[in-house]
Amino acid sequence: MKIAIAKEIDPSEPRVAASPDTVKKFKALGADVAIEPGAGIKSGVPDSDFVAAGAAVTADAVKDADIVVKVRRPEASELARYKRGALVIAIMDPYGNEAALKTIADAGVSAFAMELMPRITRAQVMDVLSSQANLAGYRAVIEAAEAFGRAFPMMMTAAGTVPAAKVFVMGVGVAGLQAIATARRLGAVVTATDVRPATKEQVESLGAKFLAVEDEEFKNAQTAGGYAKEMSKEYQAKQAELTAEHIKKQDIIITTALIPGRPAPRLVTAEMVRSMKPGSVLVDLAVERGGNIEGVKAGKIVDLDGVKIIGFTNVAGRVAASASSLYARNLFSFIETLVDKTTKALAVNWDDELVKATALTRNGAVIHPNFQPKSA
Repeated sequence: MKIAIAKEIDPSEPRVAASPDTVKKFKALGADVAIEPGAGIKSGVPDSDFVAAGAAVTADAVKDADIVVKVRRPEASELARYKRGALVIAIMDPYGNEAALKTIADAGVSAFAMELMPRITRAQVMDVLSSQANLAGYRAVIEAAEAFGRAFPMMMTAAGTVPAAKVFVMGVGVAGLQAIATARRLGAVVTATDVRPATKEQVESLGAKFLAVEDEEFKNAQTAGGYAKEMSKEYQAKQAELTAEHIKKQDIIITTALIPGRPAPRLVTAEMVRSMKPGSVLVDLAVERGGNIEGVKAGKIVDLDGVKIIGFTNVAGRVAASASSLYARNLFSFIETLVDKTTKALAVNWDDELVKATALTRNGAVIHPNFQPKSA
């Protein structure tokens, strides 16, 4: 069994899909491991570290590999180098990318999307959305602090008092909770909002205050899988009114609201942005799905009369070493379930709930029920 670690061809992607630690673990599973030269450099891992862990560094790493691991979905030029029947495991971003899925299917590989991993106890260690969102939430606060012209904590000095920054986190998933915790560590006064009632207790446990219209719809606003439901127009209007008043008094806003497979909900209007004081900062972690903040631009910092809207993409990648390390562990934990421990050979159980949830293509076809080609 040969496992290949591909170098990312997108120049904006600094992460790598393995670490020296996971290379050792793959070797212990009985695999030969090969990695493309320079794959880990942007994550602070030189080729020599992978060699020391037992990997072969070669430009032909993906040739004849049984499993190819990546960070991003492979492009056609990459797929041409993979053998038919290989398992390709990555963050595939399948929603709205039917043409790319067809290209993968036509290449004859079996593609798995790590971000579709079910949120069950057994798969927690494979949950790439959580591992990367955690770091994105942390980094969002660091980006806000860098762009903010004042200190976060209250400081009492002989020359006077510096007031604490007011931070408002919108969307309390994994990224939001980490943003709250990070902002609190830096000394900010933090408030947060989410449509899921279960998050109120989590917010308060981190020392922040919770803000929401707590009516009957709010009490039933969570799916069985733990995701936020889309709220009615009436609720959205009430929540927007409450939020608008709150935003006027805030220094920093961090938005994290995403619903899988849908455009990001609009949480902050242009009017709300205009109501903020010059020097305020907004960070939009949902920019790759259209953004939660009106006026955000992907990959840019927009300055509107002194109010900055940060729309950096791949925010977890801005902490590339940590993000790669966690992602590599997510991958290993999944791949371990695909290998027979006795024969040390690939033994994919296509009826396993983890496989059924993540498998996109097999034998030249798109097999995932959510991404079937539309009939004419």
